[in-house]
Amino acid sequence: MKTNYNRVWAEIDLDAVRSNMEQMKQNMAEGAEMAGVVKADGYGHGAVPIAKTIAPYVCMYAVATVEEGMILRRHGIEKPILILGVVHENQYAKVVSYDLDIAMFELRRAKLLSQEARRQGKTAGIHFAVDTGMSRIGFSVTEEAAKEAKKIAELDSIRVDGMFTHFARADEENKDAAKKQYEKFLQFCDMVRAQGILIPLLHCSNSAAILELQHIHMNMARAGISIYGMYPSDEMKHEPVHLTPVMELHSEISYVKMIGPGDSVSYGGTFTATEPMRVATIPVGYADGYPRGASGKADVLIRGKRARILGRVCMDQFMVDVTQIPEAEEGDEVILVGKDKTSGECISMEELAERSGGFHYELCCDVGKRVPRVYVQGGKIVGTKDYFDDRYSDFLTLE
Repeated sequence: MKTNYNRVWAEIDLDAVRSNMEQMKQNMAEGAEMAGVVKADGYGHGAVPIAKTIAPYVCMYAVATVEEGMILRRHGIEKPILILGVVHENQYAKVVSYDLDIAMFELRRAKLLSQEARRQGKTAGIHFAVDTGMSRIGFSVTEEAAKEAKKIAELDSIRVDGMFTHFARADEENKDAAKKQYEKFLQFCDMVRAQGILIPLLHCSNSAAILELQHIHMNMARAGISIYGMYPSDEMKHEPVHLTPVMELHSEISYVKMIGPGDSVSYGGTFTATEPMRVATIPVGYADGYPRGASGKADVLIRGKRARILGRVCMDQFMVDVTQIPEAEEGDEVILVGKDKTSGECISMEELAERSGGFHYELCCDVGKRVPRVYVQGGKIVGTKDYFDDRYSDFLTLE
């Protein structure tokens, strides 16, 4: 698709987002709702456009930081927003002001949040976090913890909106570990209920559980990586939920040259030609989030054909072998991740992760600020986002 960008751009298919949400909706347990996880700028896809696209399918959103929640609010997102991690008390004023729910499992912090909410004349929403086996954050599953939860729930200016845990191994073929975590969560639910606390939303299912553990969706599940068309792991079945990748990465050839036997390519001379070769330069590098680990291992698509990376990926450029693509020329589009619509050849985020020794979640999150996002719907560009006008302020004058 022709854009105003040349060096590199990420194409975000909003129709694919909707398709993924529809697929998951059809697989949800009866009566269960979905929360849309849009942390890390929507896993690199753009939190605001993703949040607005999935709005008809979700009852709330989840993010990782206060700032991520504030960005959503500033763009008119009104549904509940949950911050999944620990929030420092020096940000409680913003939490209350922007009406953000936070994970809570410590009475000390809850008292401080209550005080801030009272100061602002508001009520602060929380979700109890429970550690059932991730060993990250949350209440331990004990009677003492349930009693502490009761003390938190009884604080004035505090509203308990939900309770959750997180699965560590739901993306594995063997679901025993996830089922054990679920059972521990149910135990804590019973303990809390015995303390007289009513919890509106109970959620433990992540993307993997949405896809393959329908019976434990409770009354809400958190859709994350599956929104973006990627399966949590290669152990996951692709049926009955068919996900469509949302992000493609594009560039174009900036230069084509011939090299001869004995000529090396890129830093360190890790590749040396043994015969005449035609080499194309691609103006993208690890500063854009393209993995350096792909050096000499990964392919790109040019004119529907695969071209192997030669030598090391540089900060801003890398080179590929186009000897077998004689028609390739400067200005040709290059697909770094995505599908060529003519040949059907495809390079997935999962393939690039495997070739580079990385992780597919990581790769999409790492797509950098130098890469514009281009949003497509119905085959047309409906919006763009770039960071080319970054400005600094409030710096001391340096002599």
